Amino acid sequence: MAVTKEHKEFFPVNFDDGWATPLGYPEGIQQKILAGMLDEENNRGSRTRLLRFQPGVYTTVPFVHEHWEEVYLVSGDLTVGNDENGQGGEPFQANTYACRPPGAPHGPFKSESGCVLFEIHYFDPA
Repeated sequence: MAVTKEHKEFFPVNFDDGWATPLGYPEGIQQKILAGMLDEENNRGSRTRLLRFQPGVYTTVPFVHEHWEEVYLVSGDLTVGNDENGQGGEPFQANTYACRPPGAPHGPFKSESGCVLFEIHYFDPA
């Protein structure tokens, strides 16, 4: 099965509008879908999105999903591996990258000053 996304040429990305908190994420973390759609129930599709953390926001449990995830930290800071109170973990700065295979636990995450992530999610072809 091929990865399918709509054809889009360069277009302005409005940072003031079109953001939403993903299901299961705390307030203060928002996504903006740039292209595609991910169907996690049927393990198909792909999407490209921006994910932003407001300063001081953190998640409390690791994430595990059945799709590939590539993440580029565009701006700000991101700490990986904090505890349920947002303490500890390993901090990263802008211009860092992660590539995670399906089933790999990752997180929890927090950002001290806020951050913007560029993410690509996709399933292995059947």
